[in-house]
Amino acid sequence: APGAPVLAQRVRALLEEEEGIAASLSDTRGLDHGAWVPLRQMYPDADIPVTQLSVQPGRDAAWHLALGRALQCLRTENVLVIASGSLTHNLHEVMFAEQGTAASEDYVRDFQEWMHQALVMHNDTALQEWETQAPFARRAHPTPEHFLPLLVAYAAAGPASAVRRTVSSFSHGVLAMDCYVFGEG
Repeated sequence: APGAPVLAQRVRALLEEEEGIAASLSDTRGLDHGAWVPLRQMYPDADIPVTQLSVQPGRDAAWHLALGRALQCLRTENVLVIASGSLTHNLHEVMFAEQGTAASEDYVRDFQEWMHQALVMHNDTALQEWETQAPFARRAHPTPEHFLPLLVAYAAAGPASAVRRTVSSFSHGVLAMDCYVFGEG
């Protein structure tokens, strides 16, 4: 996919001006699999300009929500914000499931439903504290890097945006693969 250097500069400016978030640019790094995997499915001809924004797993949920809020104005500038990851991402349990060891889907469903309610209700306080409030949060995400993009996309849509779950499925019994669309109805 062609790069979008003008958009990258715009995003950097928005982050710094709107939220005081320092950002750096790289013109040599290629797209991460978190970007090219969904884009390959959505735009197989790779004919749309793309810029990638990296999450910072060392930063908390509040920081990632602020990151998304800084990008809200992009909605009116014909920019599609896509986040990829996984609603649950415990690969250790995937290995157990593949070895025939029983894996509990109950915790995945509990986390999945809690997260859905927090998103639909626009409960930013709960989302900021997901690691302590969501059931089985650390089991669902031993590390947060596959979860944090969801918060960025949610916040980028704006506080009154519609929240629609378009896919609710599981992979390997323990990976919730939910897809959300944030925006007008």
